[in-house]
Amino acid sequence: MRLTRVIAKLEPGGAQLGVLRTSAALRRLGVETRVLAGFATREGRRLFAAAGLAPEVFPDGDPALEYEPRLEFAEWLQPRLGDADLVHAHMFGGWWAAAHAVAPGTPLVASEHNALRWPAMPPPRELHAALLRVDLLFAHGPSTRALFADLGVGPDRLRNGASAIDGIDARPRRGLPSPRIVFAGRLHEEKGPDLLIEALALLHDPPPALILGTGPVERQLRRLARARGVDRAVRFAGWRADAPRYIAGSSACVVPSRHDAWSQSAVIAMGLGVPVVAAAVEGLPATIGSSRGVLVAPDDPAALADAIEGVLHGEMLVDREEARLYAQRFLPDRVAHAYLTEYAQLLDGTPARRAAA
Repeated sequence: MRLTRVIAKLEPGGAQLGVLRTSAALRRLGVETRVLAGFATREGRRLFAAAGLAPEVFPDGDPALEYEPRLEFAEWLQPRLGDADLVHAHMFGGWWAAAHAVAPGTPLVASEHNALRWPAMPPPRELHAALLRVDLLFAHGPSTRALFADLGVGPDRLRNGASAIDGIDARPRRGLPSPRIVFAGRLHEEKGPDLLIEALALLHDPPPALILGTGPVERQLRRLARARGVDRAVRFAGWRADAPRYIAGSSACVVPSRHDAWSQSAVIAMGLGVPVVAAAVEGLPATIGSSRGVLVAPDDPAALADAIEGVLHGEMLVDREEARLYAQRFLPDRVAHAYLTEYAQLLDGTPARRAAA
């Protein structure tokens, strides 16, 4: 099978890492993947190239393409999709363009990895027209599923999305402090790293906190850590390909997100037997469940501090075995098999959407 992936924005984020791991696992199943990107950071290009999936990148793209319908991107895609057996496009700007570029009869799969928080909502006509061409849509998180169901995407075409993780067999990196807290994610307001710093400032004796990731608010976070007097405890480690080795053996993995459909860092921590403290937003309650981690009120540094303190002192226990079992559901080979089954059904024309086309 010749699979072409269209990714609106290629960067070392959770959605893209999940795509990368799934594509590598699909290769072991005989599926070759070509990657076309609307926009790519240098780190995103390097990440995919190192895995043998060097992307071809739209020369006129920019980060806003994740949210925007761009006819010029669709025109650039059209000749590059001609030899695909199936196209899987990610993020609205990617699947909108693919819907306008893919040849009739070629199955089109779309994935939306987070709740759609466009800077400006796209014209309804554009959104509905693209959805009509999508044969199968994978929605990550409850709010995204609800949105597409409200837009008329029926159960014959709507599926729960799954992201692949790896590293749940990682050993701790030598020389790391113990005890320690770890945050791993984009340094962006929606991920809430500032809430972790505010919570640390409320602890009597905060342990070292490793912040793994890069993003637009890093400078503000460094200033905040100094202003709150926890700059000696907070250590900015940058983006790390071996993030599971930093998470392994830590006292807690903190996921203080303001918006999050699903958290790869949380699930990796669960697979490593590390307690997770997460904000109860969007899909995180379903991820953490009633016993797999500790949920706290969103956007509440005091609640976050209390939960961290409770985990550090053994007062808040989690079911680590249940957490490990949950994480194993998202190993790359399992996720790849699930997607391959859906792809094969589309190519056979068995789902109702293809039969009616």
